[in-house]
Amino acid sequence: MNNYEMQQEAEQFLKTYYTETGAPAEKLEERMKEVISDIKAFGTYTQTYDEIVYGVKLAWRNSNRCIGRLFWERIDVADARQAATEEEVFEFLFSHLKNAFNQGRIKPYITIFPAVSAKEETVKVWNHQLLRYAGYDSGEGIIGDSDSLEFTRICEKLGWQGKGTDFDILPLVIQIGDQPPVWRSIPEALIPEIPMEHPEYKAVADLHLKWYAIPIIADMRLEIGGLHYVSAPFNGWYMGTEIGARNFADEHRYNLLPKMAEIMGLETKHASNLWQDRALIELNEMVLHSFKKQGVSIVDHHTAAAQFRIFEKQEAKAEREVTGKWTWLIPPVSPATTHVWHQPYSNELKKPNFFYQDKAYQEMKGCPFHR
Repeated sequence: MNNYEMQQEAEQFLKTYYTETGAPAEKLEERMKEVISDIKAFGTYTQTYDEIVYGVKLAWRNSNRCIGRLFWERIDVADARQAATEEEVFEFLFSHLKNAFNQGRIKPYITIFPAVSAKEETVKVWNHQLLRYAGYDSGEGIIGDSDSLEFTRICEKLGWQGKGTDFDILPLVIQIGDQPPVWRSIPEALIPEIPMEHPEYKAVADLHLKWYAIPIIADMRLEIGGLHYVSAPFNGWYMGTEIGARNFADEHRYNLLPKMAEIMGLETKHASNLWQDRALIELNEMVLHSFKKQGVSIVDHHTAAAQFRIFEKQEAKAEREVTGKWTWLIPPVSPATTHVWHQPYSNELKKPNFFYQDKAYQEMKGCPFHR
């Protein structure tokens, strides 16, 4: 991004920030001059903490794929822009895990490391999520999470070794500038996991299933006012279907529909008896029941859709259009029972926002393990 483009985006963001927060117009003019001067002199500028906080909230409000945007104003922001050493980075990540879990009352939370700048080394988090299970190719099938096969191999090459179970939590891997990547195992006290039980089918407990309590996305880029924060791990709380209808049910993931059907005594030879649908519902009830039994925040897809409708009404009152990616907003279970199914949305991209980016370990030139 050149200086002119950064200036344009900074001006647009600052106008939104000062308008929506009700700050005096003269303060906007003063701040704009300061930012433009810095961009011309240094090719970048530094956002205030308050600007970042509001930018994060706007990024969540503008996230077309998120059904949980009703709570966009409630996210807590940890400012990690001064983190310069590996230990400081790991300390912020560990702190995120603790503060976001909040003894089960999960907080929407984000930790923001320095923006990309020619003056400072970039902090990169290699993990897709801060909490994620490893995946191993045993030669006779996949053990653990198949979505983690590539990253698990990378962690092993860096020196980490898992136990080889279906639920090995991967280490955190970070990199500062062009330095070699380093990893740390997450302390067990900071890994909240939910053992799976079913209120009716007690045999589910014999499968020894579990899932981590917080979905902390760590590999997306946050863009606010022309600045790019390539490491900004963030989380809300789970919608039950993310685990019950995708992580546990997808054939290429844990593929638990056949096992659930067996526990339920269902005949699985013919799809026409809807055994998959019935097993899917019970998997999702298992997840919701288990989280609630442990007193950990989670939301079912019907409640999430009702909350999204409230968000839509609030945005309409504020005379703002709600954008959205329909294929992501509809839940993977019984979508036609929600109003979202019947509602068209524009997928127009607005900023600030979160963006997909190349995986940090794929950006490295040459081999990251022999430097």
